[in-house]
Amino acid sequence: MLLHNFKELKVWKMSIDFVTKIYEMSASFPQYEMYGLTSQLRRAALSIPSNIAEGSGRGDKEFIRFLSISIASAFEVETQLIVAKNLNFISESELEKLISQIQEIQKMIHGLSRSLQAKI
Repeated sequence: MLLHNFKELKVWKMSIDFVTKIYEMSASFPQYEMYGLTSQLRRAALSIPSNIAEGSGRGDKEFIRFLSISIASAFEVETQLIVAKNLNFISESELEKLISQIQEIQKMIHGLSRSLQAKI
């Protein structure tokens, strides 16, 4: 069983930076969305690096499962960002930047998962 240091994983570092951006960006959402889209978006974004970290402390098979949860959260965030744009909470350019970042994270998680699968 090989344990991974999540703090050394580039995808974890990028995910942490992304969560920070999501928190900063969603601070401008309407107050009435505090327990709706704002909360859901923040929780889904936070789930990405959290599941990477949690899975890294387990064996490779379990890590792959946690990466799967992490990538699902990334797709959830992508969907919620589109909704935020449709509600005019964020601009088109903001959406494009954030979508580009989350898609890069998705690719990295997928790549890490594939490399772990190749080892087992």
